[in-house]
Amino acid sequence: MPKDKIQDNKRIAKNTLLLYVRMLLMMAISLYTSRIVLAALGVSDFGIYNVVGGFVALFTMVSGTMATATQRFLSYEIGRGTQENIIRLFSTSVMIHIMLGVLILLLAETLGLWYVNNKMVFPPERLSAVNWVFQFSVLTLIINVLSVPYNASIIAYEKMAAFAYIGIVDAVLKLSVAYLVVVSTSDKLILYAFLLMLIAIGNRLFYTIYVRRTFIFCRCNWRIDGEYRKSLLSFIGYNFIGSIANIGKTQGINVLLNLFFGTAVNAARGISVQILHAVTGFVHNFQLAMNPQIIKLYAAGEKEEMFKLIFRGSKYSYLLVLILSLPIIIETPYILNLWLVEVPDHTVIFVRLTLAITLVDSLAPALLAGIHASGKVKNYQLTNGTMLMMTLPLVYLVLWLGCEPYMAFVASLGISIICYFIRIVMLHFITGFPMLAYLRQVTFRILLVTILSLMIPMTVSFYKDSGFMWFVISIVVTVLSTVIFVFFIGLTQVERKSVIIRIKSKCIRNNI
Repeated sequence: MPKDKIQDNKRIAKNTLLLYVRMLLMMAISLYTSRIVLAALGVSDFGIYNVVGGFVALFTMVSGTMATATQRFLSYEIGRGTQENIIRLFSTSVMIHIMLGVLILLLAETLGLWYVNNKMVFPPERLSAVNWVFQFSVLTLIINVLSVPYNASIIAYEKMAAFAYIGIVDAVLKLSVAYLVVVSTSDKLILYAFLLMLIAIGNRLFYTIYVRRTFIFCRCNWRIDGEYRKSLLSFIGYNFIGSIANIGKTQGINVLLNLFFGTAVNAARGISVQILHAVTGFVHNFQLAMNPQIIKLYAAGEKEEMFKLIFRGSKYSYLLVLILSLPIIIETPYILNLWLVEVPDHTVIFVRLTLAITLVDSLAPALLAGIHASGKVKNYQLTNGTMLMMTLPLVYLVLWLGCEPYMAFVASLGISIICYFIRIVMLHFITGFPMLAYLRQVTFRILLVTILSLMIPMTVSFYKDSGFMWFVISIVVTVLSTVIFVFFIGLTQVERKSVIIRIKSKCIRNNI
């Protein structure tokens, strides 16, 4: 293997390890924080915060697209080694985000405020609190939008230690917020939203200072470059469709659940999202370290290496999520009762279906990184975005027909599966991606691993008794059986040999 490829792989491994350490600490603190906040706020107020925050997230569609666009173009220019272009691109991105922040403020304070006061379902006596939470959430959103170019720069330059440090500090601060909410005698919901806004301001300042001191080419000269403005806005324009669809699929469902069932169901949805974030945080870290390399390989014209990285990235992402999520799916009721003081209705089925959707969606980022690397997103977004847009009307129809709340997630799961195959086909037509080889080496393998991994744990779960000891046995059996099937079926012969060599190397180095 060429020396530069070895260095790239080492960089991915190092960045992933840094982010995993960050995620382990953040996950432990975050889950404990959720328990405290739910107990302090109560089911109704916890549901209010989740649905209001979810509604505000509807305005992040352009911001999310801009983050992808900024990172893509920065990674591309870094791969080409054009330093002057990096300065022009970064400045243009900062200026566009400032204008975007103004636009979001206008939309939130008109359409958003009207919806919150006229369509949202919540106890009438909480009207004032809901409006305060909405305003704090809008300000938090705008602060996060202004941070996008700086965050994208850190990812593009693959300096993940900054994310590790600020992520840990962020989690500790949120734990402190939970404590203050518990001991406070003021309105706990308003205080919670206000303190989270202060944390967002702190994060914004840190990222700005870090980028200014670390990357000499990431400077804003308060100018918009015409060429990059056109490229960025063109990229955003077609990704806008996918962004709207993705927000509809996630936060839009939350809004619909509120319309049909009220804030108690939103609380259950909020708990499932907390577990979702804990699980996907691990695989997101891997993808965060891998995606810039996919773009840089494409920029360097090394498509075959890019395809291999997409194969590995897609498969490893799924298998990581499977190992983490399967024990939770099997033992959801016990875990929730162990974790929470009060478990909202519908939470068990919400958690299980949310994790099933996450398993399918974990395959997407590597494929999407390949499409973004090419810059040819028009046909992909028109096709995939249209299908994703069907989620919201389909969920509305299902709930309008009187189905149980969990059917919203069943509908979303079906759309996710269809979109997965659309991404494979579109990547094939855009870049020449070996579609059949991918289906054989990735899709078939992970499907077989999933089916086999479920058999033994489900058998144990069916015959086991209640109690903590049986819970531990079930978790151990689930993890071990999944890891075994992942190793012998999920990995290729070459990958298995690589794992064995690495383990032997570690043992020799540590005199084991």
